[in-house]
Amino acid sequence: MARKSRRKTPQPDGALLPVTVTEVAQRAGVSPITVSRAIHRPELVNHATRERVLTLVRQMGYVPNLLAGSLATSRSRLVAILLPTVANSIYAGVIQAITERLTEAGYQALIGPTGYSPEKEQALLEAILGRRPDGVVLTGTLHTAASRERLLAAGVPVVEAWDLSPQPLDLQAGFSHEAVGAHIAEHFFAQGVRRFAVVSVNDARAARRNRSLRARLAQLGVAAVPEAMQPLPASWEVGRVGLARLLEADASPPQLVVCSSDTVAFGVVAEATSRGLRVPQDVRVLGFGDTVNSRFAHPALSTISVHAPAMGLAVAEALLQRFAGEPAQKSVDTGFALIERASTHA
Repeated sequence: MARKSRRKTPQPDGALLPVTVTEVAQRAGVSPITVSRAIHRPELVNHATRERVLTLVRQMGYVPNLLAGSLATSRSRLVAILLPTVANSIYAGVIQAITERLTEAGYQALIGPTGYSPEKEQALLEAILGRRPDGVVLTGTLHTAASRERLLAAGVPVVEAWDLSPQPLDLQAGFSHEAVGAHIAEHFFAQGVRRFAVVSVNDARAARRNRSLRARLAQLGVAAVPEAMQPLPASWEVGRVGLARLLEADASPPQLVVCSSDTVAFGVVAEATSRGLRVPQDVRVLGFGDTVNSRFAHPALSTISVHAPAMGLAVAEALLQRFAGEPAQKSVDTGFALIERASTHA
């Protein structure tokens, strides 16, 4: 027997009950399971049927009951993505690639900013795991012991992005920050640069790149690398204040300023210009992240590309393979590239 429309039965407060999947199916002339597939697994439904169902879903205001679906299938079709901040475009390319691929496969992303704090990441995990996500994406490998224990107990696939570790929690896709620092040292030393300096925020991953940079330069015979550190978050102000402090300590500008992000590098360029220093003739500036504005700046900003789309796709594919019960590659090195533009190349 066909189920009557619940919207015809008012609640005690006068509000109408929500539209059901059965009502949408009746209007579309398909089964309820076809409606569910059109919403959650669109690739399984032919184009004409899918479009007819989704149009009715919008017109009728149907909202899927994700909790009921997860109880029936043991799948929430949610993936939690935790990242340091949503304000810095350095993470945008990775997140965009992850969410696009997951959406194609019928999954939705739940994004939470951690404020660069392992403790805040822990608190977010406690809240998010209660919604039973099918998978979790973390930024980096620095987590509290409680977070590690909680994730292991949850038994869901976990991918650590933006980093590589000899002992990942589960899966990982990223690059070596130590390799980045060493490569910067070797590349610019070979170009004749001897006076290096660093302007950076207090971020654990940036600190690893900076340590590797100094260590490799020491091996090459460059003993001193002045460093101007500022609190998070990254900003133009960090770059401007950082270069100003370097010049206060030594009026002779460094040949190259290595920055923790493109955003910081834009500030360094602005401060140099305001002081009459030419970039790159008087001081070269290197960013990190290859954000969308770096190529359009003046001068165009040299930077480190972390292959964001490839990294995001690797993260998503690792999760989807595990969701399908297939073996996933434990560690994927998506690499990096130094992109020289006008800010380091006269």
